[in-house]
Amino acid sequence: MTQNQRFAGKRVIVTGAAGGVGSRLVEMFRDEGATVVGTDVTAGDRIVATDLRDDQAIESFAAAAVEDLGGLDVLCNVAGVQHFGRLGDITASELRLHADVNLVAPVLLTQAVAPALAESKGNVVTIASISASYAQPYNSMYCASKAGVLLAMRSLAIELAEQRVRVNCVSPGGIETPMPHTAAKELPADINWDLLMKSQSAFPGFMPPDDVCDAVLFLASDDAKSITGSNLVVDRGVVF
Repeated sequence: MTQNQRFAGKRVIVTGAAGGVGSRLVEMFRDEGATVVGTDVTAGDRIVATDLRDDQAIESFAAAAVEDLGGLDVLCNVAGVQHFGRLGDITASELRLHADVNLVAPVLLTQAVAPALAESKGNVVTIASISASYAQPYNSMYCASKAGVLLAMRSLAIELAEQRVRVNCVSPGGIETPMPHTAAKELPADINWDLLMKSQSAFPGFMPPDDVCDAVLFLASDDAKSITGSNLVVDRGVVF
């Protein structure tokens, strides 16, 4: 069977490109013909090390990536952090970390590449979360940052519509990557696990990263050419 080539000749940026979802997304874009530049905290094959908490680093990466690619068709904001914190244990530095990586960085990066996307009539797909609209105990820092980025992207979708640039989000539930498992290990032993167990999905278990990547690829492709300002929930049936 011939491989689908929805992104032949397309130029793509992916943040969080070394993570569980990001690395698989890079592979899938390339399999469909795209040229991809990624960024993460450490460098790799076509992955540029960038501190997404640093405003200047974001601007420098954006300029270099667009120049390297010769333009831009798709921006995928995938990078994120999640640390659980019980009320009483939350710190200002942890709150700022979640805001900087999960909210500020996607907005600033979108702003930085907007001229290139306007030229190509490209699009942005940002990984939000069901935590953006579904309150979860001990997860207030992550919930707040993801709610912020979801509404920010919807606002940008209105502004960028004038340039025919689409902006959408994917809101996953639990994904089989190291991040949720690492975050859960940070929880104190005496928390109320019954509260956490209320976030169960109709289809049990964590999703493979491919399930989320498929949704991103759809929104990034011409198959979704009339979709903007949307939030595609991929959660195995948690939020009804």
